Amino acid sequence: MKAVIAKQPGGAEQLVYQEMPGPTMSDKDVLIDVYASAVNRTDILNREGKSGYAENPIIGIEVAGEVADPNGHSHWKKGDRIMGLVNGGAYAEQVVMPADRVMPIPDRLSFEEAAAIPEVFLTAFQTLYWIGDLQRSEKVLIHAGASGVGTAAIQLARVLSDAEIFTTAGTAEKLAYCKQLGANETIPYKEVDFADVITKITDGEGVSLILDFIGASYWQKNMQSIAVDGRWVLIGVLGGSKVEQISLMDVMAKRIQLTGTLLTPRSDAYKARLTRDFIERALPYMEQGKLQPVIDTVYPMEEVADAHRHMEANKNIGKLILQVRTS
Repeated sequence: MKAVIAKQPGGAEQLVYQEMPGPTMSDKDVLIDVYASAVNRTDILNREGKSGYAENPIIGIEVAGEVADPNGHSHWKKGDRIMGLVNGGAYAEQVVMPADRVMPIPDRLSFEEAAAIPEVFLTAFQTLYWIGDLQRSEKVLIHAGASGVGTAAIQLARVLSDAEIFTTAGTAEKLAYCKQLGANETIPYKEVDFADVITKITDGEGVSLILDFIGASYWQKNMQSIAVDGRWVLIGVLGGSKVEQISLMDVMAKRIQLTGTLLTPRSDAYKARLTRDFIERALPYMEQGKLQPVIDTVYPMEEVADAHRHMEANKNIGKLILQVRTS
């Protein structure tokens, strides 16, 4: 089969689409004919050799496709349209996935649309609900609102919780799209201090939950923006990973719950439980069209390097999709 690997750790030019051995199934897996995958920040770290937990030389963690071999798992049959997270190997013509992480693709969605769902919606669902404990009508600040996880989080917070949603983004186009998805307040972080805006709108109360992709450069502004007893979930460090000065008294005074998390290196069992909860609580809204995958650009797999460069330039609104087969 053909698959994408990095010839050596480095830039997007190291990516090659070449012949590779097919995947090996364990008794827990199903075999998938891949129609589409998607680009994630994790893939870039793997390409650069920085992730530390990637064992499969073939890049990619999410797929949409058809069951090629159910491998004895009676819930699935050959030809079923499925999507989900894999343990590497998604940028390929075939991949294996633990059967308990398989999600059915809603009939209304294409393979390309389905490939835009697993990583970002499961990450957003995990951070909002499993970790962030978002309650109905609470105030939530979602940074990088036009990113893949950001667009998923805005929709989930609106549809599942009717939350009051604040989001930051860098361009007028991205801000307008966040508004369209359901954000109540969109803040151009390059032009104004988002903490001042939030403080003013909330009359100094702040937000109950922050989804933070940025990290160090937003530390003080997030401290100002969060409410007493607020939850702060750190899921990225695009703005740096080291904060020069931290006042632990500030954390204590506001009784902040600060949690750091990554989804990709979590255990198979954790991902299976998360997938099942997402299927039960959120997938019906996908089927109804109330939650939508957001796609920026679809690339043929042969143009994977261009897709990586697009993500690294932070130009995308939503997901960058890699097409392996046409349906």
